[in-house]
Amino acid sequence: MRPILIQNNKKKIFNDPVYGFIAVPDEFIFDLIEHPFFQRLRRISQLGLSQLVYPGALHTRFHHVLGAMHLMSLAITVIRRKGHEITIEEERAVLAAILLHDIGHGPFSHALEYDIVNQVSHEQISSFFMERLSKEFDGKLDLTLEIFQNKYTKKPFLYQLVSSQIDIDRMDYLNRDSFYTGVTEGQIGSDRIIEMLNVHNGQLVIEEKAIYSVEKFLVARRFMYWQVYLHKTVVSAEYMLIHILRRAKILFQQGEKLFASPALDYFLTNNITTEDFRNNPINLETFAELDDADIFGAIKVWQKSSDKVLSTLAKRLVNRKLFKIEISKDPFDESRIIAEKERVKANLDLTDEEADFFVYSDILVNNAYNQKEQNINLLMKNGEVIDASLASDNLNISTLANPVTKYFLCYPK
Repeated sequence: MRPILIQNNKKKIFNDPVYGFIAVPDEFIFDLIEHPFFQRLRRISQLGLSQLVYPGALHTRFHHVLGAMHLMSLAITVIRRKGHEITIEEERAVLAAILLHDIGHGPFSHALEYDIVNQVSHEQISSFFMERLSKEFDGKLDLTLEIFQNKYTKKPFLYQLVSSQIDIDRMDYLNRDSFYTGVTEGQIGSDRIIEMLNVHNGQLVIEEKAIYSVEKFLVARRFMYWQVYLHKTVVSAEYMLIHILRRAKILFQQGEKLFASPALDYFLTNNITTEDFRNNPINLETFAELDDADIFGAIKVWQKSSDKVLSTLAKRLVNRKLFKIEISKDPFDESRIIAEKERVKANLDLTDEEADFFVYSDILVNNAYNQKEQNINLLMKNGEVIDASLASDNLNISTLANPVTKYFLCYPK
C-alpha cells in the first residue's frame, strides 16, 4: 500500500466581517499567527469596557491585527504598482510588523496599560515579544524589529505604513471599531486612501486628489474619540477598573491573600519595570499568560472580599452600577472635588485614603492630527509635497491639529 502523504496547507484564509476573506500570505506569517503569544490576542478586547456602552463592541486585538495585515498587503501592492521597490523580504517584514504591533497589549488593552506593569508601554512590550520571537524563528524577525522601531533608514516609508498620522493601524481600527459599535460616523474611505498612497524621497505621501478622504479620516477619528474611545460612560467604567486593580495591588503587596490566577498574582505582587523585562525572560513569559479572563475572573471573586473598597468597586463594575461622571471645558474646583469625597466618606464610612478610590478627577485629550509628531504629506500634481493642512479648501485641517481638552469628575451617585 502506498503511504498517505499528509501536507500542512498553510495558505489559510479568514472570513472577516469587515473586509470579507483575508488570505494569509505565506507560511512564516501563518506560523506567527499560530504562536501562543499571538493567539493570546484572541483574549484581549480591542475596546476595553466599551461594550458596556456599545454591546456589539466585543471584538478583539486578534480581529484588528488580521485586518491591518490585510490592508497592509493592499498598500504594498499599490506602492509597487507605482514603481517603488519593496523586496519580498521587506514585504514579509512589514506584514509581520503590522501583525505584531499590538502583541504587547495587556488585558483590556489601553485601560490597564500602566497599572499591571510599572510604566512600560505596550509598544515596548511588543518589541520584547518580537525580539523573543525572532530568536525562536532564527532571526526572521530582525528586519521586522528594525521597521517597527523606525531604525530601517533605507526605506522610512515602511515604518510610516505601520505608525504615522494616517497609518494602516488607524485605518483598520476606525473602520472596525465603527462596524462593531454601530457608530457609522467613524467609517472612512480606507480603500481610496490606500489607492492614493505613494512614496516621494523615501517618505510616505498621499496623492493630492485624496485630500477629501484625508479630511474625512481626521474628522472620523476625532468623532470616534468623543463618541467611543472617550465616551463618558466608558471613561467611568475604565477608571473604576483601574482603581480596582490599584486597590488589589496595594492589598497584595501588604501580604493579603486574594484570589488571582498565577500570572495576575505575579504582576500584582511585583512592580515589573522595563529593565525587569530585559533582564529576566520569565517576566515576558508570565505576561504572555495574562488576558481579560484573568482580570474579570478575579474581579468577580473580589466582590466577596473582606476589603470594603475592593468589594464595593468590584460589585459595581460586575453589575454595571457605574459611577456618575460630569464633563466640563474647565477644571473642576478643588472645593467641589473635596465635597464629593467628604460625601462619599460619610455615606460609605471610609477613610481619606479609601475615598480616593471612589472619586476621580482627570483630563481627556482628543487630538485628531498631531503635526508635532509627523505630518500627513500630500503629493501635488506639480510634484511638490505639502502638509495636508495647507492643501485643504473644504475644511481647515489645522483646526483639527489643535488638541481639545476636557475635564471630568467621577463619583458614586
